[in-house]
Formats: sequence, C-alpha cells, structure tokens
Amino acid sequence: MGLEGPEISPATGRLLTSMHPAGVILFARNIQSPHQCAQLLRICQTAVKTPLFRCIDLEGGTVDRLRNVIAPAPSVADVVRTDSDALFEEHGRIIGEEVRALGFNVDFAPVLDLDLPPSRNVLTSRTVSADPHQIVRYARNFFKGLAQSKILGCGKHFPGLGGANLDTHKELPAIQRTWEEMWSQDLNPYRQLRRIMPFVMVAHATYPRAIRGEDKTPASLSKRWISDVLRKQIGYRGLVISDDLEMGGVLAAASMEEAALGTIRAGADMFLVCQKEEFVWRSYEAVLQEAERNRRFAELVTRAADRVLRFKKSSLAIRKTSTRELDPDRIQELARNLRAFTDEVRQKAAASSA
Repeated sequence: MGLEGPEISPATGRLLTSMHPAGVILFARNIQSPHQCAQLLRICQTAVKTPLFRCIDLEGGTVDRLRNVIAPAPSVADVVRTDSDALFEEHGRIIGEEVRALGFNVDFAPVLDLDLPPSRNVLTSRTVSADPHQIVRYARNFFKGLAQSKILGCGKHFPGLGGANLDTHKELPAIQRTWEEMWSQDLNPYRQLRRIMPFVMVAHATYPRAIRGEDKTPASLSKRWISDVLRKQIGYRGLVISDDLEMGGVLAAASMEEAALGTIRAGADMFLVCQKEEFVWRSYEAVLQEAERNRRFAELVTRAADRVLRFKKSSLAIRKTSTRELDPDRIQELARNLRAFTDEVRQKAAASSA
C-alpha cells in the first residue's frame, strides 16, 4: 500500500495495525528528508506484525524518488551507453546502498521492456535496448549490484510494454505483437533471469495478437499470462505483484474491487494500491469478503499469503532490514558517491561513443 502524505495520520495508523499489509511503498510525496523517510518507515514497521516489504521505485533518471533528498542517479540509458558490465553492476549497487541506508529493502527495478519505437515517448530513458540480450546483460549485473547491497529487485513490466504507445498510468494499451515476437523478444529477459528475480511486476496492457481471447483483459488480471505463461511456461518461482491498481490502464477494464479480486484469481501473490487509502481499504475488504464467501478463492489467498510469508522468512534482505538511526555523514557520503558515479558514467559513455 501507498501512503497519502509524509506522516502517519491516526487513520493511517489504524489501517496499518488492522490490515497488516505485506508492504508499503513510498513516493516523492512521502519523502521530505532522509531522516524523515527513515522515521516514517520505522513507524510503519512498528505497526505491522511481520517484516514489511519497504518498497520504492528507483531506476535512476526520470524515476528517482530520492533525487532531491540525496542526489540524482543516472538513467538506465546513460549507464547502458558506457557498455560496461562493471558500471551496470555498480548502478545496482550504488542505488541499493542509497535505498538501504534509508530503511528500504525492495527496489522495483530494473525495467525489462524492449526499447521499441511505439513506447519511446512513454518509457524514454528507462529502457536498455531493443535487443533482449542487451537487456539481460544489463539487468543481470544490476540485480547483482542490488543483491550486494541486500536489496531485492523486481523485473517489470511483464510481459512487456515495449510495444505500447499509451501510458498505462492513464490508459489501457492494446499491444499488437504476435506470440512469436513476444516469446523470442519481450519474454526473453524473463526466461533468462527467472531464477534471480525476487519479484516480477505485471503490466496493465492487453496483447490481443499474442493470446486469442485476451483482447480486453489486462495481463495483470489474466490467468493465461500469470499462471500459464509466467509460472508454467517460463517457470518463474519468485513473487508476482501487479502494477498499481489505481492506474488508468487497469481501471479502464475493471473497478478497484474487481481488479483486486481478478489479479489474485489470475495468480498474483500481491497487488499494489499506491495512492488513496480509501482504495486500499476497498480492495482489502473486497478480497476479505470474497474469501469469506468463496472457499476456492480463500484457498488462492491462503496459498499466496503462505508464499509471501515463506519468502520473508527466507530472505536475508527482509530479516536484516536496518532500523538504526540515520548517520548524517553516511548520507553525505552517499551523495558524493552518486555524483562521482554520474561523472564516471558520463566520461565512460563519451569514450565509448567516440
């Protein structure tokens, strides 16, 4: 769940203590300073019985929630231009150190979408390449760097938004790529990286040419995509999470309540509700009421919850999340390191293109 502001209101506190969500995700609206951010995460954890997934989107470039409180991280496109495996790994490690210092343990990165013409105006500098092998090369190193910092990463946006000419935050794109194109290209990174991705995030987009009859069902609500393709055909065994259910892409196809039920039925372990706490309540109550009414759905919820809890118990990144007070010197050191890394990326990219 997301939070509406930078503090925990009494209503938010009651929501946390009664619901015990799997995790919280913070955005720029929630983060005023390193100290305030760390304190906010500590308060959230105190309210919840199990270790929380403390999540953030930090890819570098345009998607960087900490750029104004520590320092900007270079974009994926900037780092990829260096053509350096060492700097790909360092990108993950330095971002991991940054978010870990504030108390996060999950970074919803990297992006595995193909860099294709239809999506360039939407995804901009967030993508690696049109070549899936280059995506795998960058992502494998980025995941390695995150792991060195004890941060869990997430491949997104399954099964791929490279062919989308609409922004899923606002609309539901229909991606006109064939199954053969998707299996060999869009899905290649998920196939190659399936054993090292802690999370996979599922997109709000339809793929009518890839799977017959799926012309109106977003992948995030599709059993064919999540249970059949991702779980069975690809063999992914990590945690599956939907993209934010408040996004226009999914709400074009279902209500908030229908989307929450639909993504669990499709095989997701968790779903994101990132903006309004009213929607957090509505989606939670919809799942609870359906589980009380429908035994088969209750079994799905139980299995998903068991997977999440087993993952938390086995994950060093979750069990060892720091709750120590922030060291101001450490924050300054991180800012210096990020600026130095950005300079190194700029110089290496210039040399590689010369």
